[in-house]
Amino acid sequence: MTATSAPAQPVASAPAALVLEDGRIFRGQSYGAIGTTLGEAVFATGMTGYQETITDPSYARQLVVQTAPHIGNTGVNDDDAESRRIWVAGYVVRDAARRPSNWRSERSLDQELVDQGIVGIQGVDTRAITRHLREHKTMRAGIFSGDAAQGSDKELLDAVLASAPMEGARLAEEVSVDEAYVVEPKDHGWEGEARFSIAAIDLGIKAMTPVRFAERGVRVHVLPATATLEDVKAVNPDGFFMSNGPGDPATADAQVKLLRSVLDEKLPYFGICFGNQILGRALGFGTYKLRYGHRGINQPVMDRRTGKVEITSQNHGFAVDAPLDGATQAPEERYGRVEVSHVSLNDDVVEGLACLDIPAFSVQYHPEAAAGPHDAAYLFDRFIDLMEGTRDGKTAGLSKEPVDAKHPAGPNTTDNKTEDKK
Repeated sequence: MTATSAPAQPVASAPAALVLEDGRIFRGQSYGAIGTTLGEAVFATGMTGYQETITDPSYARQLVVQTAPHIGNTGVNDDDAESRRIWVAGYVVRDAARRPSNWRSERSLDQELVDQGIVGIQGVDTRAITRHLREHKTMRAGIFSGDAAQGSDKELLDAVLASAPMEGARLAEEVSVDEAYVVEPKDHGWEGEARFSIAAIDLGIKAMTPVRFAERGVRVHVLPATATLEDVKAVNPDGFFMSNGPGDPATADAQVKLLRSVLDEKLPYFGICFGNQILGRALGFGTYKLRYGHRGINQPVMDRRTGKVEITSQNHGFAVDAPLDGATQAPEERYGRVEVSHVSLNDDVVEGLACLDIPAFSVQYHPEAAAGPHDAAYLFDRFIDLMEGTRDGKTAGLSKEPVDAKHPAGPNTTDNKTEDKK
C-alpha cells in the first residue's frame, strides 16, 4: 500500500507512527507524503548517499530506516538518482534537515518525497530502531501518518500483519525497464571504438553500473528482466551481466534458466548482488534469507584470491548457501568447479563466487560505489580481462587453482549461515 494522499507542500506537524510486526510502535511526525505505506523494515547505516539509497530499485517494497541521525542536509538533485524514481516504500529518519544547504541542491528531500508520494516519518530514534531490528530481525512494518495514524494500536498492527512478507516476493520484473536501451562508451569519456559489447539484464540496475562499464570502453545493451536467450544473442555480446535487484532469489526461475543457457554457451558472465544469487542458483546452490541483511557503505569483505580487505557498499537481504572451504564441484555438474571468492568479515556470509572451469564470477556487493567506497572498482576490469581471455582463447575461467591454497579463509568459516543464526 502506498500513500493515500499527498499534499502540495510538506506537512511536518502531522502525527505519524512506525508500527513493527512484533507490536513495537515508534511515534513521531510525518515526513514526505501523508497516508499509509506497508513493507519490510530494514536499516541502512550509510552517513552519506541518501538520494542514491532511496532511488536504488533493490529497496522496492522496503521501509528504509536511516541509522545516521541527520538526513536531508544536502537536498536532492537530478544527477545523483540511481534510477527513474524513488523505490523505497517508506522512509524513516530521526532529524530531518529543515532546509538543504549545498551548491548542488535543486530541491529539498522532503519535497521530493511529497512529489513522488512516499510516506515517511521523522523525529523517531532511528538508532534504537536499528538495534531493535538487529536483535529481532527485519520484519514487516507500516508507516501511518495524518488521519491514518489515529487508528488504535491493534488496528495499525492488524494492517501490518495482513501485509505480504519479503519471502516469496517476485519484484525484479516490477522495477525493470520495459524496453531495451544502449549506454555508449563515447558518452562517458571513452575515445575511440568500443572494446567490447555486453548484454546486461536489468533486475533493478543502478544507473552508475552501465556507466562504469562505458568508462572502460564497453558498450552496454540493457535488457528487461524478461529477456530471453534470443534477445541476448540478438545484440551479439562479448559478455553477459546480471544486475542487483529486489525480492527473493528463490522466485527468479526465469532468470536462472536464462543464465544456465548463457553459461552453456560459454559466454563470460559477471553478476552483482541479485546477479550473484542467480549464479548461485544456476550452479545448483540454494539461497536463504538473512536475519537483518547487509545494507550500508562500510561493509568489510575479504577477496580470498588476494587476501585484500575491501570496504564495500551493500544492499541485500538474501545470500547464497555455498561451501566456504576450497573448490567444490557445482551441484549442476556440467559447470565444473566453483569456489567462494569473497567472504564477509562480519559474519562469514558468501560475498562472491568464482567458477574455475567456465568464464563466470559474481559478487554480492556493489562495485559501482554509488554511493560508497571505490575499493571494488577493479571487478569491472576483471570482467574485461575475462572477456579478453575468452575471446583470445587463453582461458576458460578465472583460475585453475583454488584461491585458499594461498589465502586460507581463516577460522570460523565452516558455516556460511552465521549471520542467520544470531
